[in-house]
Amino acid sequence: MSDFNDQDELGARRRNKLKLLQFDKDGKDLIESEKPNETFADVGGLDDVKKKIRMNFILPLKQPELFAAYGKEAGGSLLLYGPPGCGKTFLARAVAGEINANFMHIELQAILGMYVGQSENNLHDIFEKAREHKPCVIFIDELDAMGGSRNQMRQHHDRILVNQLLMELDGLRSANDEVFVIGATNTPWYLDSALRRPGRFNHMIFVPPPAEPERSTILELKLANKPVEKLDLTRIARETKHFSGADLEQIVKDAIEVALERTLETGDIQPITQDDLRKAAKHRKATTLDWFATAKNYATFSDVNQDFQIVLDHMKEHGMK
Repeated sequence: MSDFNDQDELGARRRNKLKLLQFDKDGKDLIESEKPNETFADVGGLDDVKKKIRMNFILPLKQPELFAAYGKEAGGSLLLYGPPGCGKTFLARAVAGEINANFMHIELQAILGMYVGQSENNLHDIFEKAREHKPCVIFIDELDAMGGSRNQMRQHHDRILVNQLLMELDGLRSANDEVFVIGATNTPWYLDSALRRPGRFNHMIFVPPPAEPERSTILELKLANKPVEKLDLTRIARETKHFSGADLEQIVKDAIEVALERTLETGDIQPITQDDLRKAAKHRKATTLDWFATAKNYATFSDVNQDFQIVLDHMKEHGMK
């Protein structure tokens, strides 16, 4: 078993050298900048999610001998799904920070090319670059836009791009042991079924909206260093059930706008008040509700393998119809 102190020293050395890989402003060439600084310590709550990621991604890298005894290597793929605005991108960056890895945030528009074969070549180049800069996290945002069901695709080149993605994922088992592919989607039921076979995105993790204590923490972070009166954020958190992190951020922005209007009227800095936040929350509804309605229909009537039973369990636990 590897010694954690040795791994920490190794991580410190890597931290000083590793860079973040990203596309330039024209979306053509990969350039370097600083790597993500986020870690799991910056991710509020989601303890079950972080536990699964540690087991499948982080510990195999820190204790390779232990996991090798069970035939498990560092690397692989992970699919994060759930309502929009619940921190899937931030969580992926935190994974890279936890393992001191390079981070490549890939979006569909950065891959698509004008000419036949160009998109597949771009995707292959990304994976090759990741293999050259191990350990590396490739984060594919809105995976359904790139890896949707081939049966529903009218364009031949769209199907070819999915095939290329499947080939690259299959290559993970032989070409690299420290390349981590994380996909994120709001609509996992639209993904091509081949993407969810063992060895590809076989680890699916539901990222739910923040729980009440997490909502309070998010509000506190969004209000940090801003003029506020004494606030009862626990009460606001209680009144914003099912709200996503993005929803809570919008509430704070609405409250700030009201406080700014008072400031312009009086000429003095006016603090954000409890009433500002309460009214802002009252005029918003959780954007996650529409997502859960769609997910429930799919999980109830079309989920043969019960991949999304966890969504139904979450809804039942939190009193959602």
